[in-house]
This record gives sequence, C-alpha cells and structure tokens, in this order.
Amino acid sequence: MLLHIPAVLAPGTLRELRSRLEAADWSDGRATVGPQGAQVKRNRQLRADDPVAIELGARVRDAVLRHPQFFAAALPLRVLPPLFNRYEGGGEYGMHIDGAVMRQLGSELPLRSDVSSTLFISEPDEYDGGELIVADTYGEHEVKLPAGDMVVYAASSLHRVTPVTRGARLASFFWTQSMVRSDAQRGMLFELDQTIQRLRAAHGDTAEVTALTGHYHNLLRMWADT
Repeated sequence: MLLHIPAVLAPGTLRELRSRLEAADWSDGRATVGPQGAQVKRNRQLRADDPVAIELGARVRDAVLRHPQFFAAALPLRVLPPLFNRYEGGGEYGMHIDGAVMRQLGSELPLRSDVSSTLFISEPDEYDGGELIVADTYGEHEVKLPAGDMVVYAASSLHRVTPVTRGARLASFFWTQSMVRSDAQRGMLFELDQTIQRLRAAHGDTAEVTALTGHYHNLLRMWADT
C-alpha cells in the first residue's frame, strides 16, 4: 500500500520545525547505514541522540499518532522515534531496502519495520529533484508532496531519493511495527475501514454499517499480533 496522508502537521508547527532544523547540526547520513547502504547514500541527518532531533521527533510522532488515516493504514503497535534528513547539492539515496529489524537508541527491544513513512518539511517548489521513488509490482511511483504531508508505504519496498539539484529537501522519516504483519492484509483492512467511514457519513449507523464494522473487527482480531 502506498498512501498520501495530507496535513499531518499544522502550519504553525511546520514553521517552527523549519526554523529549528535550519539551525541544526547536521551529520553525514552514511554513519547510520551499513556498508551496502553507504555506497548509495549521500545526505545529511540529525543524530538520533541530538536534543533537537529528540524534541522535534516527539512532536512529529505525537502529530502522526493523532492522525486517523495513519492509524487506519499502519495499525501501529510500536513506532520508532522520527528522524530528520537533508538533501542538497546533488545529494541522493540510491535504490535500497530498509532493514527488517531495528532498535531504538538506548533500547534493546527490537522493532520489525513493517511500514515506512516520510513526512515532507520543505515545499516542493523550494527544491529540484528529491522525489521519493517507491517500486512495487506495478512499477515505480514518484512522490513529492507539499510540506506537512506524509507518504506511508510498505517497508519491504525498494525505494530511492533522486538527486536534489537546487535548494534543500528537509524531511522526517520513521518506521512502524504494525499489529498486522502482512501489507496485503493491512491494505484490505484500510479499504474496509475507509468504506465504513464513507457509508457512516452518508447513511448513519445502519444495520449494514454495523455488520461491516463487525467484519472489520473480526478480521483485525484474526490477523492482529499484539
């Protein structure tokens, strides 16, 4: 599933993040990946232990978890603290796949990366290039969203970021372990949930809407791992 979630961050929050990130202490992004990833990664990141990254990451996480579409799509069990990256001056990240198991800084508890998320902080007209390209069985999909919008996709997808040839691309990114391991099952549950919401808005809580809601929760009960 590849999903565009609009307006995750309010304009005021977005402006504050922009201001804080512009003055932040950025490091070489290759320090956070293994030898294979380091060959194709050219960007800068805030260190996970940077106080600015910790503070702003908590604000992003709170906003994301309040968004009903994110919850419906990701069905989050655990969410790693959001990180921040910056692409400029030809910076790019070649085709790669995210690690299957990750750990939060200071924690020994592993997290299975089921869902990847990128929250755009720069407006698309502020930079050239920098598209997130996500590959699946239907081909490659190009993503470049307005500031404050987010894309959610299966962490098992091959993906890349094209070179940024003008300006700077700021973004936040993070991974989620879902209650439902299968991307196909999460996709079905999301479509069913959104259909129920539309029917409820149009017709109220009819007997048919109640029945579909029951099917949704029974499928979630069958597939969820908590």
